[in-house]
This record gives sequence, structure tokens and C-alpha cells, in this order.
Amino acid sequence: MGNKKMAGHLAALLTITIWGTTFISTKVLLTRFRPIEILLVRFAVGYLALLAACPRRLRTGDRRQELTLAAAGLCGVCLYYLLENIALTYTLASNVGVIISVAPFFTALLARRGAGAEERPRAGFWVGFAAAMAGIALISFNGSGLELAPVGDLLAVAAALAWACYSLLTKRIGHFGHPVLLTTRRIFFYGLLFMLPALPVLGFRPGLFRSMDTTCLVNLLYLGLGASALCFVTWNFAVKELGAVKTSVYIYLVPVVTVATSALVLGERLTPLSGVGTGLTLAGLLLSEYRPKGRGEQGPSE
Repeated sequence: MGNKKMAGHLAALLTITIWGTTFISTKVLLTRFRPIEILLVRFAVGYLALLAACPRRLRTGDRRQELTLAAAGLCGVCLYYLLENIALTYTLASNVGVIISVAPFFTALLARRGAGAEERPRAGFWVGFAAAMAGIALISFNGSGLELAPVGDLLAVAAALAWACYSLLTKRIGHFGHPVLLTTRRIFFYGLLFMLPALPVLGFRPGLFRSMDTTCLVNLLYLGLGASALCFVTWNFAVKELGAVKTSVYIYLVPVVTVATSALVLGERLTPLSGVGTGLTLAGLLLSEYRPKGRGEQGPSE
């Protein structure tokens, strides 16, 4: 495996490790702030961090490139996180966790139908998907059973579809040849821009942040600097190096990281079901990533 491919896998793994812990911060903040308030502050902090890291201006000089960056901001920043956070207020976190993990499936379907024919998945991807989803269901429900909440569950499905679109858009953006940090910052800019019309509709309250305590501040900074500024750069880099389909399967690991974090940070007990689910999820990831020798570098998940 080439150095860039290895770096792509490590970047995806780092991203998922951090994203798998964000449920704690989001849940804490949702007790005090509305979803739109968390998102605006989170990505504003992320944008400012990326601006400070690299003040250089991104010059595309191409309307098509700008439209692609704007679409990525709409799908991956505005729609995905807004739909996911609102879904958490209507349905169980376990439902959202399982449904969001379907994003690789949507990514594969869109790659199969779209221009990225080189990313069409092999049979191993679908076997891995089935194994991973079975494992994720065991981890998330852990014997409690599925409780349907149509509004929240459909919002979670829409969020997964939005993320699939974002993954394919970032693959296209990677071909533009611009530095990942600069394109990620531009994506954040458009995401924030698309959020603005939703502020009054979804009840944004600017004055609420004047009395923000240390706990809220730490969680917002974690989401803004770590889960947004850092992780979007590493995720976009991984998509650029590995492809949208191959990178997307790392999403399967989010519930695994969540279970481990719950045990280490919150002291929650690991159950046999969650252990079996973790094993199935890891097996699904390996099956989805596996490429038989002799097929060369060009292939479905490149």
C-alpha cells in the first residue's frame, strides 16, 4: 500500500475516532441549546480556526468549482448536521446511530449511478455492509428493541443521504487540485451561509451565549476545533486519496467508538450483545475494504 493510501486510511480512522465521541458533547449541548445554535457556533469556530491556520485565499476562477463547493457546504455542513440534530429530538439516539450508518450504502448507490463509475463497489462491499449493519444494530439497540418514530427516523435517513452526496462531492473537489484545508474552509463558508435563512425559523437566540458556562464552552470548542476544523480536513483528505465509497465505510466504526467511549468515560457496562456487534462491525469493515491481490490500483473503491 502506498504512503498516500496509508495516510488516507489513518486520516479516516482519526476522523471516525473523534466523531465517535461527539455524541457526548452534542447530547450535553442539546439540553441547553437548539440544534441550529450548536451548528452555527460549531462551524463558525471551525471556519475561524481554518482561517487562522492558513489565511491564504482560495482562488478557483471557475463557476463550476464554486457551485460544487457550495453544494458540498449545503449537503455536508448545513443539511447533514441540521437533519441529524433535529432527528435526535424526535427519535432515539440508537435509531439515529443505526440509520446514519446506512450512509455508505447511499454513497455506493450514488457512485454506481453517477459519473464516478470507477467507484462502483464489489460484491465484498455488500457482504461487508450487511455484516456491519447487523453489528451496528446489536450495538445500538443492545436488546432494547426498535422503537419507531417516523419523523425522526425519516430525518435521519435524509441526513444519511445528504452525507452520501457530500462524500461524492468532496471526491470531485479533490480533483480540482486545491489544498484540502482551503477547500474545506470554503465548504464551511457556504455551509454557514446556507444556515443563515434557517436561524429565525428554527429559533436562534443570540443572547443565550452571553451566560454560557465552562462546560458548554469546552464542548463547543471540542466540536468546533476537533470535530469540525480538524476532522473535516482529515476526512476530505481521506476521500481524496481513497475515494468516496472506500472512505465512507469507516462510518461503520462510529458506534464501536461510541461504545468504547461510553465504557471509558461514562462507566457504562459492556454487554455480550455489544461485544458480538463490535466483532460483526469490524468484520464488515474489513470485508468492505478488502481488495483481492492482482486487481491493480484501479478499481471500484479507488
